[in-house]
Amino acid sequence: MGILSGNPKDEPLHYGEVFDIWASSLAGNGKVAGYQTMMNHVGDEDLKKLLVEAIELGQQEKKQIEELLKENGIALPPAPPEPPVACLEEIPAGARFQDPAIAAVLSADIAAGLIMCSQIIGKSIREDVAMMYGQFHNQKMALGAKVLRLNKEKGWLIPPPLHINKQHDC
Repeated sequence: MGILSGNPKDEPLHYGEVFDIWASSLAGNGKVAGYQTMMNHVGDEDLKKLLVEAIELGQQEKKQIEELLKENGIALPPAPPEPPVACLEEIPAGARFQDPAIAAVLSADIAAGLIMCSQIIGKSIREDVAMMYGQFHNQKMALGAKVLRLNKEKGWLIPPPLHINKQHDC
């Protein structure tokens, strides 16, 4: 039996996996803290529910990733403290993030997260790592679909120029 056969959890991580897992943990910590801050600014209840879902998914990912890092003797990245809760009405209008902007940031973060998960899956030689990021990818894809639907329903989606193929009758 070789070093890369048998139980994947007994296999060593390669340097690319270590870096990607650690970096995804660092980024995830920042995203959760950012979404917690955005919760203070959001007014739309539907968007608020999606932010809560994004925070919960981020916290679940964090738990799984930190467990993997610890099992492999890798130091955890720093995490910002949980931001304080503020009342929306107490935030001056000019200092508030608007709901369409929050939805746009959430959409962009999900898109970037999908790419990150795909890259980690593609680089992984450990099946457990690839499967874990496959799970994260599927969860992000489902949340992304909900955010897209909300953006369309609320009129917040700003599409690029649309190509309408008109056939001319001659």
